[in-house]
Amino acid sequence: MNKLFFIVLTCLSGFSSYAQVAGANKNLSTPTDYIKTKNYYLLTLFEEDKEVSALLKNDAELTKITQNKLKTLNTSLTDCKDAACLIAQVKLSAEDIAAVGSQLTLLYKPGNSLDRLVKTRLIPSGAYSLYKTLTPAQLLVKAWEQDATAINYTIGVYAEGDKPNYPAIDSISYNVHAKQYYILMYDFNAALIGDVKNTKLFFEPSLQAALLYLQINERQDPAHYEPMELTVNKAAVDKIKTIKWAGFPYSNILVPGAGPDNLTSPLSVEGMLRCRLAEQEYRLGKAPLIIVSGGNVHPYKTKFNEAAEMKVYLMKVLHVPESAIIIEPHARHTTTNMRNSARLIYKYGIPANKPGIVVTDKSQTDFIMHMAERCEKELKYVPYKLDKRNSETEVEYYPVEEAKQIDADEPLDPR
Repeated sequence: MNKLFFIVLTCLSGFSSYAQVAGANKNLSTPTDYIKTKNYYLLTLFEEDKEVSALLKNDAELTKITQNKLKTLNTSLTDCKDAACLIAQVKLSAEDIAAVGSQLTLLYKPGNSLDRLVKTRLIPSGAYSLYKTLTPAQLLVKAWEQDATAINYTIGVYAEGDKPNYPAIDSISYNVHAKQYYILMYDFNAALIGDVKNTKLFFEPSLQAALLYLQINERQDPAHYEPMELTVNKAAVDKIKTIKWAGFPYSNILVPGAGPDNLTSPLSVEGMLRCRLAEQEYRLGKAPLIIVSGGNVHPYKTKFNEAAEMKVYLMKVLHVPESAIIIEPHARHTTTNMRNSARLIYKYGIPANKPGIVVTDKSQTDFIMHMAERCEKELKYVPYKLDKRNSETEVEYYPVEEAKQIDADEPLDPR
């Protein structure tokens, strides 16, 4: 079988961890729903809110954009003679992004459905907190531009082969220089046309394209283990409601993951040692919870999840109770270990005004102490506040609200 097409036939393998969860509850969302909501939250709200959806579908200018996109998609199958042309018809053009922004500004009225959506859903979510100083109408446009840019970024990486932030672990799964690449992109557009042919929402063709490109690249990472508060983290989330926080100097012990250098080892030696350091602090009563953080990261396309394997090690080898362990299974770098821990602190109701401690090896602690500049460069904000360094392997930290911001150029760990 041609390797280029093998990924299409095997893309469902990325759903395995979700399927184990979904089987127990038929009302849970699909992996695609989690990926869409985490990456493109505004567009998800546009779909879900009936009044807003109707407003957008019935607008003459937005209808023209929708019809033009569907037309160019259809004609791409006859007019495009290379893969680049096929992909270009799927992406959102700069002209369309600007036109939609202008139209959203015209449609936004105080008290109407768009106004209510922004004030009751968009702003409270924190997903667009980089724009929190803007007016609600301006924030709406910025959120649209962010989601549109994120869609094009996803297509750029997972269709065109652009370099992601971490090329060694997150690159495209098929060869863009192979002879069959054009055929794959042609077949992709043909399938996409069938999926979106009846849509009346201007963003749907490009949105569904981004989601489908992630699927055929076996990149369902944002959906892994969700909904965590009902499954892998349920014991700890239930315990949080009963914790007497005044009895602990810290709210949590954060352990960043360390991936192995091969595809057969579930947990690296460094990961084991970090867990042991954390377990020692837990036994001393430093905090009631251990947060283990790390995704399916190293090496490329590993099936092992750093956080999940650290939880197994903590429970089976170090005998830490499950109710004391929270997994954060999505982070892909130390910067996002810190950010994602902050997100779970807010989501699960852990006191944000009480410090946590990061427990890891000396070299990573050194890195964390000087990581703010990299966070500003990659995330555009620093998702934590450091306090005292207690030892060579331990530093105190606090979460900050900006951690809820969607990472528009990280589709495998956006929110």
